[in-house]
Amino acid sequence: MINAVRFAVVSGEASLNDLIRTLLSLFNFTLIQIGDVRLSFATLSALVLQIGCVAIASRIIKQLIKKRILASFGLELGTRESLSSLASYVVAIAGFFFVLDSAGINLSSLTVFAGAIGLAVGIGLQNLANNFISGIILLLEQPIRVGDFVEVGTVLGTVERISLRSTQIRTGMGLSVFVPNSVLANNSLINWTHLDPTCCVALQIAVADTNDSMLVTEAMLAAAYEEPDILSSPRPIVFFKGIENNAFLFEIEISITQPMRRSSIKSALLFRIQAKFQEYGITYPSKSVLIRMLCPNQMPVFIEQAATPFEELATNQKLKRSTAITLKEMLRKVSYFSTLSDFELRHIIEEGYQKKFAAGETICRENDPGDSFYIILSGSVDVFVESIDKQVAVRMAGEFIGEMSLLMGTPRTATLRTLEETILFVVDRGNLQRLLRKQQELADRISEELVKRQDSLERLGIKIGAQEEPPLVQIRKRIQIIFGI
Repeated sequence: MINAVRFAVVSGEASLNDLIRTLLSLFNFTLIQIGDVRLSFATLSALVLQIGCVAIASRIIKQLIKKRILASFGLELGTRESLSSLASYVVAIAGFFFVLDSAGINLSSLTVFAGAIGLAVGIGLQNLANNFISGIILLLEQPIRVGDFVEVGTVLGTVERISLRSTQIRTGMGLSVFVPNSVLANNSLINWTHLDPTCCVALQIAVADTNDSMLVTEAMLAAAYEEPDILSSPRPIVFFKGIENNAFLFEIEISITQPMRRSSIKSALLFRIQAKFQEYGITYPSKSVLIRMLCPNQMPVFIEQAATPFEELATNQKLKRSTAITLKEMLRKVSYFSTLSDFELRHIIEEGYQKKFAAGETICRENDPGDSFYIILSGSVDVFVESIDKQVAVRMAGEFIGEMSLLMGTPRTATLRTLEETILFVVDRGNLQRLLRKQQELADRISEELVKRQDSLERLGIKIGAQEEPPLVQIRKRIQIIFGI
């Protein structure tokens, strides 16, 4: 009995040893022979493991270069992404060839194999190779970078990742779109944030042809200056595009730094323009409806479609508007500008800009250069002479300040400080200079008004009448020198 058990154990051990030897022989069985190198299952497993380690190492190196090394140089995210990607690809390729060399594979023996692979690429993997090469081009030339806001066909979004095969773009709806690199390299695309995120957005508005075109311009500009996401420099510009179907067509161009939010910014601006049109009583064009008569001998006639509730509201507000004071009306209050034509006033309104000040903020100080004058749109301003520690006036909405210093090129005689949150309309030297160069006869009219206020000029330290030339000629020459006309 004991002998039988021993025999069974010995037989089992022999069978197990045979099984192990069989498995080892299979594990070391040559699957591929390249030149003098024989690749078994064990060798291939080791190669795969080593190549996997190289891939992991290249990813770690990419993150290290991007987040530690390049970040310390203050480079932009897109530049860091491109450089770190190229570095990781170099590491991966070098590591791949090192693994092959360590396995004893002579690379020269791969010539025939590489030729076969090249033929396969040319026939079956042409698109993949095209995307691969395009990815390298995108990383080197950097027409787009990670973080850029781009438009490719119907795809509009932010670039999140550029790989060798495709580029990942995240849309405003949160969707990830993978665009083949060959599409980006071989087709036109719009990069809204390339080099500079500032971009221009245009918006067209139609109003009834019975409206004052300058009032429409003023309302659209006022709405644009009130929208915080719209830049004041470059300033918004309004264009009169034409007259069509009983309507004036206007276009406003604005500058923004967030192109990915252009739809929401345009919507916000439209709401503000609508509110300004209501405030100023600006109406929209009525619609004509063609009525086809059933009788063949009668001509078709047009009837005016009933106004929409908003149009009726705007019309009613236009009839009873009494509190909305326009910039045109405010500029007319300035004696030097009271004789300006609507065209000249429109130039000042278009070239000027709005500026918001917090309560207690200093607008300008005594003895500062007089390079602009202000119209108070809302709020109040304290006029304070620091040299004698005295408050001389408080200016309210609708009033203007600083025009004499601008026209005569003299320093400020007082400090201007806001008493509450205040919005000013600013007319600077460049604005007036461009107008005077276009309308040089305007300098004569301003000079005539200034002659009437010699007492104000004397307070600014300007003596008129002491020379042989008439006061009008003296002031005219001074304006010519100051504004270079």
